[in-house]
Amino acid sequence: MSELPVSAADRPASDRPEPDDEGRRASLSDRKVSDRDEDAPAERPDVHPATFTRGTVTSGTVTRGEEDLADRAALRRVAGLSTQLTDITEVEYRELQLERVVLVGIWGADSATAAAADASMAELSRLAETAGSVVLDAVVQRRRQPDAATYIGSGKVAELAELVAATGADTVICDGELSPAQLRNLEQRLRVKVIDRTALILDIFAQHASSKEGKAQVELAQLNYFLPRLRGWGEALSRQQGGRVSGGAGMGSRGPGETKLELDRRRIHKRISQLRTDLSAMRKVRDTKRSRRRARQVPAVSIAGYTNAGKSSLLNRLTRAGVLVQDALFATLDPTTRRSRADDGREFTLTDTVGFVRHLPHQLVESFRSTLEEVAESDLLLHVIDGSDPNPEQQVAAVREVLADIDAAQVPEILVVNKIDAASDDELLRLRHLFPDAVFCSARTGAGIDELRAVIGERLPDPAVLVDVLVPFDQGALVDRTHREGTVLHQDHEAGGTRLTAKVPQDLAGALSGYSTAAQ
Repeated sequence: MSELPVSAADRPASDRPEPDDEGRRASLSDRKVSDRDEDAPAERPDVHPATFTRGTVTSGTVTRGEEDLADRAALRRVAGLSTQLTDITEVEYRELQLERVVLVGIWGADSATAAAADASMAELSRLAETAGSVVLDAVVQRRRQPDAATYIGSGKVAELAELVAATGADTVICDGELSPAQLRNLEQRLRVKVIDRTALILDIFAQHASSKEGKAQVELAQLNYFLPRLRGWGEALSRQQGGRVSGGAGMGSRGPGETKLELDRRRIHKRISQLRTDLSAMRKVRDTKRSRRRARQVPAVSIAGYTNAGKSSLLNRLTRAGVLVQDALFATLDPTTRRSRADDGREFTLTDTVGFVRHLPHQLVESFRSTLEEVAESDLLLHVIDGSDPNPEQQVAAVREVLADIDAAQVPEILVVNKIDAASDDELLRLRHLFPDAVFCSARTGAGIDELRAVIGERLPDPAVLVDVLVPFDQGALVDRTHREGTVLHQDHEAGGTRLTAKVPQDLAGALSGYSTAAQ
């Protein structure tokens, strides 16, 4: 993502606002195509560059991930906040068609510096593009905290209204979570759809969810977000339908829109209850699978990190999983678990999880909690960092904040700086100083992967039971299992069989108990 220009290239000089203490504007209309788009097809008039994704498989075996990528490119879906409640009028009213948007942010609230504000707005721009929009312009106001009524000051709202009219934007996206009152007031002043960062991320999750559990988790998060915001939307519909009687409120003034609002609220509560029941059942299935792995005492390793840090690519490199890999935010939502081996032959499971982001909506954290428990209950965590990102420290802080929220802060961690092939020598030198204990690698080229695999083997928990056994030669499968599941400290071939001294899981110790040298 390139830095935000100071002004739009196609705006007359007389119309460009002068910078002042109140705020500053940054335009995205003349941005250059970034490195990730250099291989993209030539622009077609019916496809926005921001929404077109390559999905062509050129050669070799087609993996499931490549199929998913091709399907996602073919859909070119530009819609949002869609749920199974298609008959709920308020949801229909809020359905987003993100095409031409203006971004709005605040400098001085969560962003302490101008550079941090630019980074946050650049990320918001990429989120909007991931959802299928074309970003026309951006406005950033310097203020200590958001305005309680309109998020930005009233003067800046008037300026924003002029900008929206001049650019022909149909949506405004605010870099923060808006209260229902802020949302309603901004829409009344701007006369276009207004959404916040939370709604935008929910929209992306809705587009990318593919499994039954993932779709249910996203829908639950959406409905919990919608519920407190129904009042303002219902009133807007009532005016559209003639539902409010002119001149007052009270008995006799409630039209069909208000009745529909109450009906929709009940429907949403009912749907939320059903989704929680469904997810509870799915959670039991996940817990059962996890318990089986625990019973076999196979170590569990999870991959976590900022969105688009290369977690799925790393899983593919370590396990040949063939999962979806896409240069986009939140390309992976559903966890994927595969088996792998350490250098000493021990098996472990490796799980890819959903990516994190700054200000990840709490509705999503709660809805995806059962999935994120895979991370919290892991024996080891691979915390993947994008080595090509200009602000890796902020990404690490954001990931650790979410890990603390899901009670995973105490899981042993290996920092993995990925994409070293895309980082400059100076940046890599800075990162090595910043993260001296990290493993540096490239999932794309394979550089550093052998070192990472060795470090994983060193950090895996040791099996619990020490055994000294003489296994008959006709029980070779048991010897292989000992090498696979345990840590062999000594091996020798004697007349009566294979002599093993090893640390093994409890169930394997039971299988080997009949060959203990102490009993012979």
